[in-house]
Amino acid sequence: MTIQVFGHKSPDTDSTGSPIVWAWYLNEVKGAAAAPKLLGEPNTEAAFMLQRWGLEKPEIIADVADDAAVVIVDTNNPAELPANINGADVQAIIDHHKLVGGLETKGPIDITIRPLACTATIMIDLMGDDAAKMPEAIKGAALTCILSDTLEFRSPTTTAHDKAVAEKLAADLGINISEYAAEMFAAKSDVSSFSDAELLRMDSKEYEVDGTKFRVSVLETTAPAVVLDRKASLMDTMTAVAAEDGVDQVLLFVVDILNEEATLLVPNDLVKTVAAKSFGAEAAGDTVVLPGIMSRKKQIIPNLKV
Repeated sequence: MTIQVFGHKSPDTDSTGSPIVWAWYLNEVKGAAAAPKLLGEPNTEAAFMLQRWGLEKPEIIADVADDAAVVIVDTNNPAELPANINGADVQAIIDHHKLVGGLETKGPIDITIRPLACTATIMIDLMGDDAAKMPEAIKGAALTCILSDTLEFRSPTTTAHDKAVAEKLAADLGINISEYAAEMFAAKSDVSSFSDAELLRMDSKEYEVDGTKFRVSVLETTAPAVVLDRKASLMDTMTAVAAEDGVDQVLLFVVDILNEEATLLVPNDLVKTVAAKSFGAEAAGDTVVLPGIMSRKKQIIPNLKV
């Protein structure tokens, strides 16, 4: 049986690239048949990674069958996984997020959750000396994942180890990190072809605070004005997206990668309260700037209050 390797819904670069990296390892080093999968369309930066390194886009799946062999990467949250995930045969979890709970497995499994910025960094550690066998395309995917999750080492989630692994990969590939990251972020920032609803769901996670359900959306960009020029229509669309997705409110943080700050759209009093209680920010209008806020995992989600 082929092992399906996948990350979370609304796949970003790490949830697109890390399944490819680990499926390569299982196939080529461990001798176990494996295939990377996606739980949705990859974002523009992930699509750039696939094209840049000549990688085939993994098949998009809607669910998994009973007893299907799977490896979960870049999440351990059942809400971000296929509906039948507890019916599948989960064989391993490789992640860098907090332990959520709610997954049920058929038996004991390998679980690796480490406080690093990127799943790909953990995978390279787990490979040990075998990491040297990675072909250029797989190294390129791993490098892209790390630079994406660390925002080229700007994110507060970045560790010295993430940076060291990325620098080693870049040296192996003959890549200038700053120049390559600029290409990545340009691709990430090109959202012109996406509808407002697609933008709100593109890089988002559901999170509940004291009984209030949020879809917490983050758009990382080097051109925040392109997104903020659409703020009126984005805020109008939040109501429909929230209703369709079964949440109370969509929170949209537009992260300015270069200026290292986030702008939160403030469509109503609930979000105004969230801004004040969570970040000590008083919103006078329909947006509020949050200096230094770059990471949903480390700075946004842990601080959310209503």
